[in-house]
Parts: sequence; structure tokens; C-alpha cells
Amino acid sequence: MTTDPQALKQAVAQAAVDYIEPWLTSDAVIGVGTGSTADLFIDALCLKRESFRAAVASSERTAERLRQGGVTVLTLNDVASMPVYVDGADEINPALEMIKGGGGALTREKIVASVAERFLCIVDASKQVEWLGRFPLPIEVLPMAVASVMRRAVALGGQPSIRTGFMTDNGNPIVDVAGLKILDAPGLEVELNNLPGVVTNGIFALRRADVALVAGPRGVETRLSH
Repeated sequence: MTTDPQALKQAVAQAAVDYIEPWLTSDAVIGVGTGSTADLFIDALCLKRESFRAAVASSERTAERLRQGGVTVLTLNDVASMPVYVDGADEINPALEMIKGGGGALTREKIVASVAERFLCIVDASKQVEWLGRFPLPIEVLPMAVASVMRRAVALGGQPSIRTGFMTDNGNPIVDVAGLKILDAPGLEVELNNLPGVVTNGIFALRRADVALVAGPRGVETRLSH
């Protein structure tokens, strides 16, 4: 199989649609994430739009792409449960804990994932890491708390910076923290979320993936959380 990054993303996106096909029923609502791999998943999912009821999007970008593909988009407040949430990741470790938020949709992604019965993460093999933190950790912050959160990030050993020229769909800035070696992902997720002014951070460990599909030179492999 190819090692071309775009081809790997395409392969894992199609594999994800095949994987969730048993849950594509007339009353099913599918949770859909945000990012370049999620975009390719959306394109493949739209070809199956007659098989399921609707989708819930984790961003305005995703919602628009789904609508363009003919899929009904509901808000999360309209939905009691979803069989599956499908999204990519910026990093994923062997425990299927992730860093997400490179695209800036981390808060809505985390909310939608919390309602789904299953979290399916789709990545290419380059996103696999032994420990999280090589990818700068995004933290969505209320504007008045930016400086205080950045000071705390420095105290934790990180190098924080404000994402230039970017606001989330919620109207907040993102602080990206480089230089962390995250060995206790659930613990750091809780600690950062407890800081006053933090909306959420991009560690997905308390709600990690249940299944990861990983595209590499040997094809798409399935990994299960333990």
C-alpha cells in the first residue's frame, strides 16, 4: 500500500464508513468530527446518506460539508444518543488517548464525543506516539484568562503561545502549549480543565477512543482500547 499521506487518509476514511455500516440505520444519528481526515470521511459518508437519519457536527465547517453532501444536520440538543462518533486526532498513544484541537474544534468535539456510545478515531500511522505532547496541546480559553492560563502552562514545563488570528466557533482564543511530555493524560486533562477560564483542553483521555483505525504501509489496522 502507498505511503502517500493523502492516500492513507483516504483509505482510513473509507475504512471508517465500512466499519460503522452496521450502525447506519434509518433512525441513526452519526457524530462527525473536524479536520482533513474527517473531511474525507464526510465525503464517503455522504454517499450513504439514504442509510441513516442525520448527523451532528463538531464544527461549522463540518456542518457545511455535510449539508453540501445532502446529509441532514441536527444540533446536539436535538439528540439523546448516537451510536458512534468518528473523528481524527493530532496524536494518539497506545492507550488510545489523544491530543485533538489542531483544527480548533476541540470543545465541540469533546461535547459530541461525550454523547456517543462509541468513539472511532481515524488516523494515519504518523499520528501514533508513545506518549502525548510532541504536538502542541491546544487549550480553549476565555479571553480574560489567557495570561493566567499561560503562566500555569509555563509552571507545568510548557511553552505556551496564542494561536494567531484564530477564534473558535465559540468565539474564544486558543493557547497552544508546546514542550510537554504527558505521561498522565487523564490527570493533566482534569488539572487543566479545572483552571478558571479554561473552556476545555485538547487531551482526550477521560473519553478516549474505543477503536482506532490506523492507515499505514501495510493497510488499515484496527486497534481496540483495553
